Amino acid sequence: MTTRTVNLGAIARITSGGTPDRENPAYWEGTVPWVKTTLVQNCEISLNDIDEKITDAGLKSSSAKLIPSGSILMAMVGQGKTRGQVAILTTDAAINQNCAAIILSDEANCGYVYQQLLFRYEEIRNASNSSGQQNLNAGLIRELRMPLPTLRVQEKIAEILVSWDTAIQKTKRLIAAKERHYSGLIGRLINGRSKSEAWRHLSIRDIADRVQRQGDGGDYPLLTISSASGFIRQEDRYSRYMAGESAKTYTLLRAGEFSYNKGNSKRYEFGCVFQLQDHDTALVPSVYVSFRLHDSVSAAYMRHLFVADYLKPQLRALVKTGVRNNGLLNISPDEFLSTTVPLPPLDQQTQIAQVLDAASADIDLLKRQLAALRVQKRGLMQKLLTGQWRLPLHREAGA
Repeated sequence: MTTRTVNLGAIARITSGGTPDRENPAYWEGTVPWVKTTLVQNCEISLNDIDEKITDAGLKSSSAKLIPSGSILMAMVGQGKTRGQVAILTTDAAINQNCAAIILSDEANCGYVYQQLLFRYEEIRNASNSSGQQNLNAGLIRELRMPLPTLRVQEKIAEILVSWDTAIQKTKRLIAAKERHYSGLIGRLINGRSKSEAWRHLSIRDIADRVQRQGDGGDYPLLTISSASGFIRQEDRYSRYMAGESAKTYTLLRAGEFSYNKGNSKRYEFGCVFQLQDHDTALVPSVYVSFRLHDSVSAAYMRHLFVADYLKPQLRALVKTGVRNNGLLNISPDEFLSTTVPLPPLDQQTQIAQVLDAASADIDLLKRQLAALRVQKRGLMQKLLTGQWRLPLHREAGA
């Protein structure tokens, strides 16, 4: 049987919700679950996930309406990742006006349509951009097109892809648990012992030399620091070459040396420090504070200290509230180099680093496995959700 292609509006009713008057207490703290757009994050939304409830009066007084369990929600508004994300509603609930509810007919499987919408995320966002408003609406959502095989095939495709989702979620939970374990090790091996054993606390200036060497005209990679990934190529982060003539003033960094990027981020509010490990030499922005540790200090030990954001309290104290220079925190090189770190004897530094290296390696392995699972699932989606692969469905015995 040939798979037909349909508009979403042909197999679903599309509607949106509303928000009761926030100033009227009679409309809130009731028994009707009310879903905000922020909950729609490519997931399932259960009753336990919903943190606000409205009253029957609030439901009747607004454009909010009760959406049945088994519907799919889509975020229609949002400039970040939110717009175009979806969720399966597993309880009856009202929704706000920035959500669309996709209430499917009997010929469509919820899991299958949900996977189709996940797969078409970029297409959906581009559709909203083409409208000139950068928001989705019910009309645009109704026009989304997708292959619609038989219900039995839809169910089988959803079952296969959900098994990959389960593996991905399990790996993510394991990574989170390993990261908590790693943080606990940092606390016990460094923070706790530095106090109980009266380790020396020395400034970075006491244990390192600042690096300010300029390039010699050689062909070196231009790197920048990502708070999530450490040193990465500039063109990989910005999708183009950004330095221009300023590259001539960049600092030439050698393997094993460190740089402090004083740009703030969600992960590192007061900047981050990373070690150059994957390149023999590279050019980095001169606004970074770069330095080379003395031989009496374990670079591996210090690397874990910096990744754990040990300097955060000290850097916070140095920041002049609201004062920035080209988007960077107003922390001078001298101020950064004056921050202090706990320093046990070198043999203890080495032992601590070995334990933390092993824990970090476990996390890195799981992250590589997670990335592979995502790539594999995307490949399956490409084959299964576009009709490139047809599933061999066998008739049951006696059928």
